[in-house]
Amino acid sequence: MKYPFLNLSSVNARYAEDLHLAAKRVIDSGRYIGGDEVNQFNKELAAFCHAPYAIGVSNGLDALRLILEGYKKIGRLHDGDEIIVPANTYIASILAVTHAGLSPVLTDPNPLSMNLDAEGIRSSLTERTRAIMPVHLYGRVAWDADIAHIVKKYNLLVIEDAAQAIGARATTDGLYGSRIAGAIGHAGALSFYPTKNLGAIGDAGAVITHDSQLAAAVTALANYGSDVRYHNIYAGFNCRIDPIQAAMLRAKLPDTQAANARRFERAVAYNNVLNHPLITKPLMSAAATDCIWHQYVIRVGNGLRDNLRRYLTENGVGTDIHYPVPPHLQPCYTDLHHKPLPVTESLASEILSLPIGDGTSVKDAAEIARIINRFPLT
Repeated sequence: MKYPFLNLSSVNARYAEDLHLAAKRVIDSGRYIGGDEVNQFNKELAAFCHAPYAIGVSNGLDALRLILEGYKKIGRLHDGDEIIVPANTYIASILAVTHAGLSPVLTDPNPLSMNLDAEGIRSSLTERTRAIMPVHLYGRVAWDADIAHIVKKYNLLVIEDAAQAIGARATTDGLYGSRIAGAIGHAGALSFYPTKNLGAIGDAGAVITHDSQLAAAVTALANYGSDVRYHNIYAGFNCRIDPIQAAMLRAKLPDTQAANARRFERAVAYNNVLNHPLITKPLMSAAATDCIWHQYVIRVGNGLRDNLRRYLTENGVGTDIHYPVPPHLQPCYTDLHHKPLPVTESLASEILSLPIGDGTSVKDAAEIARIINRFPLT
């Protein structure tokens, strides 16, 4: 048997008819930038996230960058302000902060949840802290009452990197009452990279916010800084979502929560069967919406992660590592000042992602777990 890590063709086969119809609709419309397809997607996504504003953009990195640039334009952030970010995130989170002329303050995550927590925020606060960037890594929401208390006490902006967490739901109310990832804080960024739980047929992203002023700034910035045609209030960017991607996402959006629930079933299968002394399983969520299981990530002890990965390859199981090199160890950030980050570096040497997408059945997940259980201790 072969157990590929991810097969996007099989994932999208479920939606094939609707995707073809959506593509035809856009082609026949003659409108290939902006227009009704984008407007309808924005409305449907805002309703899905329980937020008043959703702005489709070019990708997840641009979504984060536009939020930060937007807050600078409306005077909520300024050059050099500090943003607390978990150090074990994908590099895009840090790129967005530095691209905007802001200072990322990297902090170790909670070793169990692998997410930013209240302790990490408190240890990183300075008089220059203006915002936190909770990254809902692997689909698990990084938000609770303790974080909410800190945010309110210090009047911090909450800018969510929800790239991996569409549809995930916090157990504590967000700042505006919504518990849906991306709409918990002041603004959130989504990614629709093809491998995401809701993936485009190409690249795309979105900004979610409750703030009308920020929504207007982001909309303008993403369209060359233009508020109306040929009138540019900002020196902006070209970060618009394409109508063809908006149409693809509209076809798949109604199935998102069901797709997340299917991933939860595979996570349960892994957790029920995995039983190896060197393996630390991820925290199991109480409900299917607490974590949408964008990735199912185990930790492998005794320095044997790469050995296990080779063993799984030999047994037909595809794997990946999210992420093998933390941002602060990348060549482009050798001058990034940070405190010691032992948890982040330990995670990077131990984590391993197992197949969990729609191409992997519950039966497959259980069998992969049994293969892992047979992995020799030495």
